[in-house]
Amino acid sequence: MIKQLSTPVGRVRLVGILEGISYLLLLGVAMPLKYLANMPEAVSIVGMAHGILFICYCLTILLALLNGNISFLRSVQAFIASLLPFGPFFMDPKLAYDEKNTSNN
Repeated sequence: MIKQLSTPVGRVRLVGILEGISYLLLLGVAMPLKYLANMPEAVSIVGMAHGILFICYCLTILLALLNGNISFLRSVQAFIASLLPFGPFFMDPKLAYDEKNTSNN
């Protein structure tokens, strides 16, 4: 995990996975708790964490793009993937491929 933080694309991957997990927790745990168990505070807590991770994910994508570590197309794909449940998990292998290719150059 420490090695993953050493590259811009590695940071995008790590924050993407964390953001994806928070999104699934929001949709799969917090929302049902709010509507089925009358616990709206679950959405407040998980929603705030997800919001912060989403902003961090967008910023890491932008930094990787500005540093030339990922293409514009890949950055758009990563952003769109963040809007979909399980999206960051499907995006991770593509980013891992990019990370491998940029570290070899």
